[in-house]
Amino acid sequence: MGTSLNRVEEEDYSSYTNSSDFISISLEDNNNTTKTATSTSKSSSELHPVCLPPHVTTWQKLNHRLREIFFPDDPLHIFKDQSWRRKLVLAFQYVFPILRWAPHYSLSLFRSDLIAGLTIASLAIPQGISYAKLANLQPIIGLYSSFVPPIVYSVLGSSRHIGIGPVSVASLVMGTMLDGEVSHSNKKDLYLELAFTSTLFAGLFQASLGIFRLGFIIDFLSKATLIGFMAGAAVIVSLQQLKGLLGITHFTSDMELIPVLESVFNSIKEWKWETIVMGFCFLIFLLVARFIIGHLPKGVNPTSENKLYFHGPHLQLAIKTGIITGILSLTVSSLTLILKSFLTIVHGSFSRSAVNYNAGAKTIFSNIVMAATVLVTLLFLMPLFHYTPDFVLAAIIITAVVGLVDYKAALRLWKLDKLDFVACCCSFFGVLFISVQIGLAIAVGVSVFKIILHVTRPNTVVLGNIPGTQIFRSLNHYENATRVPSFLILSIESPIFFANSLYLQERISRWVRGEENRIRENNESALKCVILDMTAVTAIDTSGIDAISELKKNMDKRSLQLALVNLVGTVMEKLHQSKTLDSFRSKGLYLTVGEAVDDLSSSWKHWP
Repeated sequence: MGTSLNRVEEEDYSSYTNSSDFISISLEDNNNTTKTATSTSKSSSELHPVCLPPHVTTWQKLNHRLREIFFPDDPLHIFKDQSWRRKLVLAFQYVFPILRWAPHYSLSLFRSDLIAGLTIASLAIPQGISYAKLANLQPIIGLYSSFVPPIVYSVLGSSRHIGIGPVSVASLVMGTMLDGEVSHSNKKDLYLELAFTSTLFAGLFQASLGIFRLGFIIDFLSKATLIGFMAGAAVIVSLQQLKGLLGITHFTSDMELIPVLESVFNSIKEWKWETIVMGFCFLIFLLVARFIIGHLPKGVNPTSENKLYFHGPHLQLAIKTGIITGILSLTVSSLTLILKSFLTIVHGSFSRSAVNYNAGAKTIFSNIVMAATVLVTLLFLMPLFHYTPDFVLAAIIITAVVGLVDYKAALRLWKLDKLDFVACCCSFFGVLFISVQIGLAIAVGVSVFKIILHVTRPNTVVLGNIPGTQIFRSLNHYENATRVPSFLILSIESPIFFANSLYLQERISRWVRGEENRIRENNESALKCVILDMTAVTAIDTSGIDAISELKKNMDKRSLQLALVNLVGTVMEKLHQSKTLDSFRSKGLYLTVGEAVDDLSSSWKHWP
């Protein structure tokens, strides 16, 4: 078989062509459309024209892009074609979702919500006390956090299953960060002020994400890194509870694995067998345990605006702590998929939400029931918690966070995506051996690295023809896909812009060299054309445009024809405006790979 660069013998391509026509495609700038060109003979299959998208102004493009970034859910669609009175009602219902379901509330729903509310209250009360101790705060503050926030969320929230209140990881991080600079035992008043101020900034941070529609920032935390982060945080929180389970008096406030274990084994002399027995066997703990919560005052929480700290050298610490705990709150919510709105200043608890769901909650009213139960506890039942042992609270915390260690998800990551598994492990060990804050930073860093890796090194594959069809698929994926003689068909599976334009140039050139070497080794028909399937190229910038132009020049130097297939509207428009399409006007633009192969092959048949 011949290998001439100027001629391809008919038997090499006859099975892939359906037309013997020579069709030229020209671009008309005056009407921004591409008209169907004429053929030299009667056509057996029509070649479809390649058209430019309709003209769109810069302002229209910017408006569309901003809407897609900040309003992907199109929240204003409910107001379309509505009267002004109806729009006003819908606006109130949008801001206060309680107005949607309250008018239709029924006794049957109340029964389910009552049971669910009482159930989560039985969990929220001991958890509130426990998590307050994690933050080095008075236990009563944890109950305050389980009273007011659920009521606020019941008015402003939309999820019927979410359980509102403090979360272990955020509580532990707040306690560690603040206590690292301001001792909670020596400077109680200052520590309390910083805690309240940090909480305020956490709420402002989360509220700003909702108001300015910036919740997509959390999307940079991949599920794999979140799984590792939450598992590491759960292990750290559990290890911190060894103080209560072992009866240790002096214990480290560090959150790293090694310091915690060192503190445990360096305090062996403080271990109390009574506490250990009761902690693990749960027998007669109220009679023997030495450490107790202490006095809990009755009554609802007082106002705390006088406890805010807006001056002095520690304000930066309060802001930093608030933002980090705010991010942690959203991290928990993102992982468990239980928080749909960022307009609440507290966050959803994984354990309480799970209990609320399993208990059969039908509406957000279950949170109101929980808040009412906590209120009754605050008013009348506080003295009953005076002698609650520390090991009981420790056991409660461990039980609450153990569900965050999702080993099945980690195993699934290993089976499906090794890179995701590595990201999960990096996040997990970062939390364990460095700190929760650094672990979160590692989680973000690994997630961003994955994005950069996929963006800067996009996938390119060689396509082949499925015999008997006009379908072209990856040669590696489909065993029955066959190469088309004299063609190298490549699919680019990414937008083309400054971060990957040079790589794509080099990679496509390497594909060409490899194909030419393969052809020489197998004595096949010479390579004559490179087709780029641009179906997945959803965007292109000036660097990408320059890359296409440079690639065209390189192919011309090699005496190879370059054709572009299935350009999307924005890519077509930019290539047209940059005059890059001028070099593709003659047999360079096609709607499908099949049409490109048919047309180019048929034109070669007429060459002398």
